[in-house]
Amino acid sequence: MAAWLNEWAAAFAAATPDCLHTATLYPEPEAESYVRKAVEAGARVFKAHVQVGRYDPTDPLLDDAWGVIEDAAVPVIIHCGSGPAPGEHTGPEPVAALLRCHPRLRLVVAHMGMPEYSEFLDLADQYDEVRLDTTMAFTPFVEELMPFPRSQYPRLRDHADRILFGSDFPNIPYGFLDAMRVLTRLPGIDDDWLRKVFHHNAARLFSLSDG
Repeated sequence: MAAWLNEWAAAFAAATPDCLHTATLYPEPEAESYVRKAVEAGARVFKAHVQVGRYDPTDPLLDDAWGVIEDAAVPVIIHCGSGPAPGEHTGPEPVAALLRCHPRLRLVVAHMGMPEYSEFLDLADQYDEVRLDTTMAFTPFVEELMPFPRSQYPRLRDHADRILFGSDFPNIPYGFLDAMRVLTRLPGIDDDWLRKVFHHNAARLFSLSDG
């Protein structure tokens, strides 16, 4: 399935202007082969969904595949937090174990790692290539269930260069602009932080023009 999805995503990106070539992976004997093929074909970002895929990111069947991605410095969007519902392999511990083996992986932790916000920020403290995205975080929809700790707001400023705006649009229970507005209302946030999060950080990570 992952190999087929990678072929479909490559064709879609080739036919769709401004769409990054994406790919995915799953713990299976063929993983290293089709991950290498995707990288050689120009994949710009991988997606790993530990919760939906119900797999351990440290599964030995993925070790060589992670090595290929790490060496190629291709970013990986990884859904690994325990929200909205915990999974068998969600939470910061499996990701910490993965990073101990592959410390140069360019992981972008989806949803700010909700609800383990603090723990995933700790990983960003430890590993220079760990980033977080804001998908759904800070919105009233999520704040009612899994609020971002007020004590952690200063750490958002500390990691201004490694937080990226995410939207999950259109699969969200609120308006697209709402996902942007909530960031402008965070305490202690200035325009420089917003420019980095909304544009500059992603442009740098994916080597896009600032045009």
